[in-house]
Amino acid sequence: MLNLNLQHIFEARGIDKPYAFLVKAGFTAHTATAIVSGSTRTFKLEHIELLCKALVCEPNDLLSFTADKNEVLAADHPLLKLQHTDTEQNWRQTLATIPFNKLKELSKTIAKND
Repeated sequence: MLNLNLQHIFEARGIDKPYAFLVKAGFTAHTATAIVSGSTRTFKLEHIELLCKALVCEPNDLLSFTADKNEVLAADHPLLKLQHTDTEQNWRQTLATIPFNKLKELSKTIAKND
């Protein structure tokens, strides 16, 4: 099942009040509530575009995939790329524990790739 998965992006962007952020980005109060609560089952393309612009991401970043219990997909099925793991979301903890000189090296590497 495909799900809207914004929590990891909110955390990465330091957004601690997602509802207020979404309303400020142009979503109605009703839509922002549905997005934050995870209760939305339909999504307009204009909402996807608005989220991608506001969160500086791409549509694949907004979605996660969880196979149903009895569902078996081929190991190379493209939907499996949308499965998120807890280790992917530990980057903030990793950054907090990297020695400062390594952090400076990482920053230089990132700047080169921009």
